[in-house]
Amino acid sequence: MTDPLDDLARTAYLFGFPLVFNLDQVARYVTTGIGKNPAADWNSFSHARSLAGPSDTFVTINNDTVYSMAQLDLGVGPILLDVPETAGRYFVLQFVSAWTDNFAYIGHRATGTHAGRYLLVPPGWTGEASAGHTIVRVPTRIASIVGRWAVAGDDDLPAVHALQDATRLTPLDSTAVPAGLPEYAAADSEPLTFWEKYRAWSDTIPPAPRDHELQHSFAQLGLTGAGGELQKEALNAGYAAGRELLDELLASGGGNALVNGWNLTYHSFDYNLDYFEVGSLDEPQFKIEDPQQRLVQRAGAALGGLWGNQAFEAAYIATYLDNTGEQLSGEHTYELHLNPTPPVGAFWSLTMYDVPDYYLVDNPIDRYSIGDRTPGLVPEVDGSLVLTISHLEPLDAKARANWLPAPAGAFRPVLRMYEPAPAVLSREFLVPAIQKIGRGDDRV
Repeated sequence: MTDPLDDLARTAYLFGFPLVFNLDQVARYVTTGIGKNPAADWNSFSHARSLAGPSDTFVTINNDTVYSMAQLDLGVGPILLDVPETAGRYFVLQFVSAWTDNFAYIGHRATGTHAGRYLLVPPGWTGEASAGHTIVRVPTRIASIVGRWAVAGDDDLPAVHALQDATRLTPLDSTAVPAGLPEYAAADSEPLTFWEKYRAWSDTIPPAPRDHELQHSFAQLGLTGAGGELQKEALNAGYAAGRELLDELLASGGGNALVNGWNLTYHSFDYNLDYFEVGSLDEPQFKIEDPQQRLVQRAGAALGGLWGNQAFEAAYIATYLDNTGEQLSGEHTYELHLNPTPPVGAFWSLTMYDVPDYYLVDNPIDRYSIGDRTPGLVPEVDGSLVLTISHLEPLDAKARANWLPAPAGAFRPVLRMYEPAPAVLSREFLVPAIQKIGRGDDRV
């Protein structure tokens, strides 16, 4: 029988993990930057200027878009966001609270591609916006904008750079100074430092009202207010047990459906029940109502895919397995017959990642993903598409045109469907299993 305090600490870990993990990344963006995104001050954008490649050693990074990231501190008051006309180009500005709730979307699906002005306002704001400004109520003082711009290739980058530069944040009070993240007392171990971060950050950046009672229950662990005495033994045990559960959750597919070897992660980010601003869908099918499932899912989604879109914006599925149930590997040659191709309102892509790092894979033709925007694809007579997946370049011209290069060892491809049609989320459209058709040296 476990100690009740240990059990409470495990619950506290699952509850607090998204906040701490998220704000750690927020801090990186305003201090050192991440990948192709340089550091940027609070309330300003950091723009990546090129598509990701194998040198960008970040987990499951996409090769479809370039990122524009902004870390918001609404302690300065309302902030004006200007978005340019994109002339039909796909883009999305995804808004994420400090507790990782996706609460607003601006972009191709949500608001169209015309120019727009938005007033981002802090919790409790009661003012009025000027004519022509759409109010976006930000539920936490600290929040993030995760911007993605579709890029057709290197030749398309200058046009995207111009759009990025025209996307601006302007605090209405130009004299206000962002306070940033609250200070915390670093401890002599990783678990206890985690708890000090949680205590400092949750004390000043509260969760949704529905979670206040749960948050207050952690008082007996010393986690409410900065002056309490931490129950270190219980908190160490809760940290270990909570992290073990999250690792098991991700290893098992996160509790998502497995169909034809594909892990359907359509509802991984549906834990927001409280904040629905422009572009966000307040609909039952995108809400995890069970409190315990919501708690675990939010923590698992943060660890496995922080800042991921909800499936009504972009649906992601991944697989490790071929049609025989074996691990995909460059030791073999495969085909994926998409009949029909994914039904989407924007575009789709299949991106190759190695295992276990989940990095993009270097290859002789510099092709890291393949999709409906890839030039030169050769469809079947019926309009379907057969993709060849192999380590060695195919000999056949058609197979070579439709080739997604794979590493020599194990790999995991990810299919991204931007603005998926209803048939995707209802599972009327399903992606077939990847078919093994020969050994790796059997070049098609």
